[in-house]
Amino acid sequence: MHPYNLGLLMAGRPRVLPSTVGSVWEILQFIGVPLTGKRAVIIGRSLVVGKPLAMLLLQKGIDATVTVCHSKTEQLTEITHEADILIVAAGKPHLIGKKHVKRGTIVIDVGINVVAGKLVGDVKFDEVYQLASYITPVPGGVGKVTTHYLMYNLVKSYEHRR
Repeated sequence: MHPYNLGLLMAGRPRVLPSTVGSVWEILQFIGVPLTGKRAVIIGRSLVVGKPLAMLLLQKGIDATVTVCHSKTEQLTEITHEADILIVAAGKPHLIGKKHVKRGTIVIDVGINVVAGKLVGDVKFDEVYQLASYITPVPGGVGKVTTHYLMYNLVKSYEHRR
């Protein structure tokens, strides 16, 4: 993300979203759940995912109530258990399990980790999928959409050059 694009996002006028943020947004739009007033908990504070995603969900017209946490947040279980939407981008394999998620939560796992030669997310999918109303797998979830969103950004950026 270029500082100019981050500034536009902060000002509520995003032109180009980071590809992963855009893919999370597309997934939320596809699900079709209204976000106004929903409690979104984002675990991860990176400049590429966590912070821009928080700014996007806080925008007027989207109006989610956003809490940003990280792997060192105290009482993480209590905070995540209140989430209607839980987006995990901490880069910590299997950080989130069933104790962190209430029934009906939308869980979006952005994490990409390699453990014992296998690609895994930040969420213990096998534990959480029974509780979640929607959940993205790793691999095959956000990453696939991100690839497409990257191409979308490329075309959009080219069009803005004119």
